[in-house]
Amino acid sequence: MIKNNIASWDLMGRVKKDVPAAPTPDAVWEIPGADRKGGKAWVYLANPRFGLTRPVILSDGFHQGPTDLNEFWNGLEGGQFPFASELRKRGHDLVILGYDDCTASILHNASTAQRCIMRALAERLGSAPLTVGGFSMGGLITRYSLAKMENDGMDHQTALYVSYDSPHHGAWMPIGLQALAHALRGLVPALSEQVNSPASRQLLWRHIAELGDTPREDPERTKFLEELSTVGNWPMRPRKLALANGAGKGNSGVPAGKEALHGVAGGALEGFALFSQAAGDNEVVFQGGPAFDNLEKRTSGLPEADGAHGGTLESFDLAFKALNAAIPGAVKCPYPSTSFVPTGSAIAVSTDPWTNLSADVTDLHPDAFAVDDYICASQNEKHTLMTEELGMWLLDRLPR
Repeated sequence: MIKNNIASWDLMGRVKKDVPAAPTPDAVWEIPGADRKGGKAWVYLANPRFGLTRPVILSDGFHQGPTDLNEFWNGLEGGQFPFASELRKRGHDLVILGYDDCTASILHNASTAQRCIMRALAERLGSAPLTVGGFSMGGLITRYSLAKMENDGMDHQTALYVSYDSPHHGAWMPIGLQALAHALRGLVPALSEQVNSPASRQLLWRHIAELGDTPREDPERTKFLEELSTVGNWPMRPRKLALANGAGKGNSGVPAGKEALHGVAGGALEGFALFSQAAGDNEVVFQGGPAFDNLEKRTSGLPEADGAHGGTLESFDLAFKALNAAIPGAVKCPYPSTSFVPTGSAIAVSTDPWTNLSADVTDLHPDAFAVDDYICASQNEKHTLMTEELGMWLLDRLPR
């Protein structure tokens, strides 16, 4: 049996690690929420002498716990492209919007985002319009916030809405991985809790709350989509941009129906395996083996989503590292990554992208998108990765 020293891991790849400290912000706003849990906004001015003049509000997304400023800043600035520095060099003020609970309902955190927008308008000097958006789920939070403000007759004074690899048509978490999270509930409850959190239920295209469940659109997602429809689905005033970390065609390189993670022969986890999603009926995605009481999970009628072109997560690799830390050498991981946000979802194609995840979305007519402009990465890359290609494209389209 698996020992109790197995460590939890964040399904979004967020792990506690030392990252460089973010610079001291020029201001920190405490943003109330719908109840005790709200958030914070960290303000970095382009020029402190001029105050807040051209705000760009960027929202955090889905992961365990509260927003970590150092981690967010490192994602913006410390990777392939120093986006925060380039943004401020161009005279824009950066407002990083974070939340006390990033697994809370999108609707809950949207109320915090709305209050942040109003605070920015109150603090702004002059009349330059706002840019508002976010990364991953943050793009959905701000999309709903802006649409609701318009529906309620509130003037958000936003000229540009930005979503960065946001799952407008839902995200993919392998059903086998969800099954593993529930199978480990007794040892690592936080993992199953993350899968079953309000945000996860609203984000995921298909979800299981228990190992024995049939994958489906969770009722929480259905209700969220209904609420989004009630406020018009999209804000109408701002120009809408979508950036995708996925390529517009091809695949992620993960073949269907293969052992993505499996126990080593003769080891403590022999017989255990997670399989990449295959189309068809009665496909095995979770095989427990003796360590998991020979439990099994099968699916029917799902697309080969792990191999779709899109922004990727090292989903199977995270499980590999956690299991291997508990029982060294017990597992192997031939296919560490999966597609998390299919490109068609990230760039908001008007038709359902899940019916054909291999479709070339770069060939579609401009009217086939719910946004005004979009960019796909030249190759499939890590979900929400800030690259020069995507960062420069966005900077060149900010209000002048």
